Amino acid sequence: MVLKKSSVILCSAFLFVAWNALLLLYLWGRPPIGRLGEGGGAEPGGQEEWGLSRDRAGHSNLAEEMIRLADEVEIQLDTQKKLLKQIESHRAVWAQQKTPGPNLNKPTIPILVIACDRVTVKRSLDKLIQYRPSAELFPIIVSQDCGHSETARVIGSYGNQVTHIRQPDLSDIRVRPEHRKFQGYYKISRHYRWALNQVFNTFSQSTVVIVEDDLEVAPDFFEYFRALYPILRSDASLWCVSAWNDNGRDALVDSSRAKLLYRTDFFPGLGWMLLKELWEELEPKWPSAFWDDWMRQPEQRKDRSCIRPEISRTITFGRKGVSLGQFFDQYLRYIKLNTEFVPFTKQNLSYLLKEHYDETFVREVYSATLVKMEDLQKGGALRSPGPYRVQYSSRDSFKVFARNLGVMDDLKSGVPRTGYRGVVSFHHRGRRVFLAPPEGWTHYDVSWS
Repeated sequence: MVLKKSSVILCSAFLFVAWNALLLLYLWGRPPIGRLGEGGGAEPGGQEEWGLSRDRAGHSNLAEEMIRLADEVEIQLDTQKKLLKQIESHRAVWAQQKTPGPNLNKPTIPILVIACDRVTVKRSLDKLIQYRPSAELFPIIVSQDCGHSETARVIGSYGNQVTHIRQPDLSDIRVRPEHRKFQGYYKISRHYRWALNQVFNTFSQSTVVIVEDDLEVAPDFFEYFRALYPILRSDASLWCVSAWNDNGRDALVDSSRAKLLYRTDFFPGLGWMLLKELWEELEPKWPSAFWDDWMRQPEQRKDRSCIRPEISRTITFGRKGVSLGQFFDQYLRYIKLNTEFVPFTKQNLSYLLKEHYDETFVREVYSATLVKMEDLQKGGALRSPGPYRVQYSSRDSFKVFARNLGVMDDLKSGVPRTGYRGVVSFHHRGRRVFLAPPEGWTHYDVSWS
């Protein structure tokens, strides 16, 4: 393709040069303007055809002859201009063929804030604007559903610091009688679909980070996503980057290692980045409700993973919502928000690529000392700093161990929260612990959900 475009450009350039050479020869070889019979600018047909007047000496009017020549030159210049435009267009196509793709160093990563009727969206927007390093590289788009005027006024108060768009369809959605209480979930799914189509199709963006109006971000939130964008784009086994750790409570994370990042098979959400290519795959089959659990199904996940941090880069402050505070009082309110700025863009994050990550991860997990849960709970009998491994072999044993160790015990499509290759990694009383299946794990069992 590049050779073909190069040939077109060379041919066009040759024609341009040849045309100008012929024009120059034509003007040089033109007889001087003078007497009739000497070719002095008269064409067959004489003055009647060209409308040239002559003086008594038989000379053509010099001024009119110059005007005619000027008209001819203008026509030639117009032709050359068109030829130059063709050359430019081919050169642009050629340059595009040589361009290696998106700028991975400083990509534009829009932040999509999904809003409805919470005036506390101000808390989210204040932190986003406070920590945003560049309005050009991180434009903020607030997509509002519900038509709540007070929330709209709050969003509007930010002026050109954000772009405010409004979901036009506020009608109720017809659902089965037993799903009437879930009407909110249907509207959220409809809103997500509309908002993501706006970002990728109307605003022509290639990626986006989605946050909701009840999320507060960490100081290095933007640094985190900017550094992980090239990893997401280069590894086909990844389909998202999330700022969230489902087991991110203070007692379950290593507060001294804010730079730790992991792969996870569980879709975390709550501040996550996806590429346009993924949206083009998901949009045609986007569900009418419960979009996040739908994302966790094998048919959508297709064995792909996400990146997630040891310490969350988002926290939620929205206890009241369509989920009626589910998990909030027990888990979410205790999630630790990172406060240490980690310069991720200056670190080598290639260890997160599947080709490097899996071998190291499996070796670390299964070389860890195998202990009983009771030993971990007592703690006194464990002399080394770890890591330690607790092994589960069934859905029931996983749930028992998870509850006793303080990690979330629910599974979605057989995948535990934060799990990777069936392993849940967390801190327990100052030691790294892996809640893991037997060595040789091959796949998740959807019947465990």
